[in-house]
Amino acid sequence: MTQGNTTGAAKGPVQLRIPPGEDRERLVCDDCGFINYVNPKIVVGSVVTHQDRFLLCRRAIEPRTGYWTLPAGYMEERETTIEGAMREAWEEARARIEIDALIGIYNIPRISQVQMIYRARLLDTNISAGPESREVGLFTWSEIPWDEIAFPSVHWALGHWRETRDQNGFAPFSEPEQGL
Repeated sequence: MTQGNTTGAAKGPVQLRIPPGEDRERLVCDDCGFINYVNPKIVVGSVVTHQDRFLLCRRAIEPRTGYWTLPAGYMEERETTIEGAMREAWEEARARIEIDALIGIYNIPRISQVQMIYRARLLDTNISAGPESREVGLFTWSEIPWDEIAFPSVHWALGHWRETRDQNGFAPFSEPEQGL
């Protein structure tokens, strides 16, 4: 919520202080009262399968360039989480997918992220690397390059996929252990 200025930007010098009615420090404009809220980012993605294979993308960007991940990334403004997951699959792997269920919501406070990962089905095996991927591939469970997985949340999501693969609709999830 902004106070005073409604343009979404400070007009003058900002200071880190606790604004009235708040419980933590924020950047506040001394001239117009604008409060710059820095909130967690929402990451959306999917565990995409085709028959007994999983779609993985080898990252072409930091962090973790060269490591494998699920098609996932930050939500854009004015899109739903499902639209974002479908967009990310297209951007990273040129994959057309159909979302089935939510696998998990992962809270990662140390990097200010909330990740929402869906279960999805690949509609067409004609896939290729997008601009953020070096390569893409379809792997059986035993072929997944487990030692080259980019992020702990990829392990969590794949594990939750395996736990819930036979369920219809919303898949229950559990909070990952703290400190990961």
